Amino acid sequence: MTHLGAAGGVPGARFRHERFACCACGGLRPASFSATAIQKPRVKAPKARAKAPAAERTIAASKPHRIDVHHHIIPPRYLSDMGLKWVNRHNDPLPLHGPLEWTPERSIAEMDRNGVATAITSLSDPGVWSGDVAKSRSVARHCNDYAAELVRDYPGRFGMFASLALPDIEGSLREIEYAFDVLKADGIVLMTSYGDRWPGDAAFAPVFEELNRRKAVVYFHPTAAPCCEGLIPDVADAVIEFLFDTVRAVTSLLYSGTFTRCADIRYIFSHAGSAVPLLAARISRLARITAAVNPRLPNGALAELKKLYYDVAQQASPEGLAPLMTLVSADQVLFGSDYP
Repeated sequence: MTHLGAAGGVPGARFRHERFACCACGGLRPASFSATAIQKPRVKAPKARAKAPAAERTIAASKPHRIDVHHHIIPPRYLSDMGLKWVNRHNDPLPLHGPLEWTPERSIAEMDRNGVATAITSLSDPGVWSGDVAKSRSVARHCNDYAAELVRDYPGRFGMFASLALPDIEGSLREIEYAFDVLKADGIVLMTSYGDRWPGDAAFAPVFEELNRRKAVVYFHPTAAPCCEGLIPDVADAVIEFLFDTVRAVTSLLYSGTFTRCADIRYIFSHAGSAVPLLAARISRLARITAAVNPRLPNGALAELKKLYYDVAQQASPEGLAPLMTLVSADQVLFGSDYP
C-alpha cells in the first residue's frame, strides 16, 4: 500500500516508516494494510521449506501485528484545563467512564489482547480549540508533548497524531513545525468542523498548504457543529451528528478544491467514512450539474473520494463495510479501535 508515514520521519525510529507499511506481517515484510489485517503481502512466494514446529507457529501467529489509527488518549491537563463538561459535551447523556479511567497501561493491555502492535494516538472530539487563542495553543502544546512522551516511554507501542487549534492559523503553523520537526509526529489530527466552518473553508488554506508541502498524514475525527447540537432529546450528538459532520467535512474539502490542490496530503476519515461511501454518487453528482466547481475537480469528484483512506472504528459490520468496499480498495481501509 501507499506508505503513510509522516514526511521527515526518521527511518526505523519507532517503526516510523514501517508502521503504516506493514500491518499484517509484524514488521517482517511489506504487506497491504487492510481492515482485517489478513490481506496477503505483495511479495513473491518464498521457496518451499520445512514447516516450523506447531508451538513456534502459534507464537508467531499471536504476535501483535495490527496498527490502530483511531486510538485516543486523555492527557491530564486536557481534562483539567478544558473541564469535564467540555470533554463530554457531545457524548452527554452517555457515560464517560472509559476515557476517565484511561492510562497508558490500560491502552497497552487492550492492545495486547487484540493483536495491536502500535497505536497512533490522538485526541477525540471536541479537541483543543475553545475559542481562546492563548488557552488553545497551551493545551495543544501540552497534549502534543504528552503524546510524544508516550512514544518515547513505550518504544514501538505508540505513535502520535498531533493536535492543532485550526482556527488559529498562526498558532497552527507553529505547531505543525514543532510537531514534525521536534516531536517527529506521524501526522495531524483535526476535527471535522470548527464552529460554523468546515475544513475546506478558505481561511484554513494556509494550514492545508503547509501540510501538503510536508506530504503529511491528516486524520479527521468527527465532531458536532453548533448548528446541530442537542437536536433530539436523550440522543447524544455523537450518535448521529458525528456521522453527518464527516460528510460535511469531506464535501467541504472536495468542492473547495482542497483535495485536488493539496493532493500530497494523505487524508484519513473515521468510522468507514460514515455516510460518505453510501452517498458518494449523490455527493459527486454536483460536479456534473454545477459548472462553477468543475475547475476545482479536473479529475472529477468521485475520483477524489476514491483516493481517501478510511478507518473502520465502530463500523465492523457487513452493512457498515459493504458501501466502503465498493468505493475503495482494501489498501485504503485502516484498522481503528476507537479505544477507550
